[in-house]
Amino acid sequence: MQSLYAFKGSESDDFKKDEKFLRHSLDSMYDLYISILALLIEIHKKSKDYNTKLQNKILGSASDKNPSTKFQNNEILNLLSSNKMLQEAISKRKLNFWDLDFEYVDILFKEIINSELYKDYLAEKDSSYKKDKHFILDVYTEIIAPNEKLYDYFEDKRLTWVDDLPVVNTALIKVLRKLKLTSPETHLLPDLYKDDDDMEFASELFKRTFLNSSKYAEEIAGKTTNWDSERLASLDGVLLKMALCEFQKFPSIPYKVTINEYLEIAKEYSTPKSSLFLNGILDKIVKEYQSKNIHQKVGRGLM
Repeated sequence: MQSLYAFKGSESDDFKKDEKFLRHSLDSMYDLYISILALLIEIHKKSKDYNTKLQNKILGSASDKNPSTKFQNNEILNLLSSNKMLQEAISKRKLNFWDLDFEYVDILFKEIINSELYKDYLAEKDSSYKKDKHFILDVYTEIIAPNEKLYDYFEDKRLTWVDDLPVVNTALIKVLRKLKLTSPETHLLPDLYKDDDDMEFASELFKRTFLNSSKYAEEIAGKTTNWDSERLASLDGVLLKMALCEFQKFPSIPYKVTINEYLEIAKEYSTPKSSLFLNGILDKIVKEYQSKNIHQKVGRGLM
């Protein structure tokens, strides 16, 4: 959607550069995932350094001399920090930038240790892997993910990362929830794509929407006589063209699935009335296809 909306050329132009950007932005999503795991590792290191500084304070209190090691011994954080494959991925993809941007590690660590979550965690007398996991999941969802300074940092770091954050956050939580002490190192490094078909889908949708842009625009225009041209020239027009491309060029995707997906995208990225607009137009188009017996779907879930 972003690549199609940003493209200002015509169907006859060479869009290899834009297609390359699309693939790069998808791969960059994986970089964001790895960089957040690297951030968790740095926060873990910070917990160890923090305890060492407390113990070395000349005028430290009794509690400073004997600080709780519960956070630094958290089993989830230990699994992250000891994962050699993850460390290699961070190094290979050059995502160990938290050494330079350490102030964000400091900000998050201070917020964590000053939170009620942290105090309650330390107050628990017994420890377990399950409790360690719940603590890290709560810290991530309630402190790290919503942090505005971190959000601004990611926005400045890479152009596409802000839009990728919701997807990456969801994926990371899912991975951590399923993480076990016996999980292989590869568990923390899931494949970006389910398979080769999944990988090619984005490129094919991108290319086919481009190559049929005029045709789709003409078809949409015939169904939108009561709507102004500005709406069709905006993001809504791009979403309609993409939906038509799925209707016509991807027979295994049910109409209902396509419509629901684009309504959700419209709610997230377009105007408050966009989902209503898209739903009305797409429903009208589907009914026409079905009455004419064209662009039929195959397999399960035909509608």
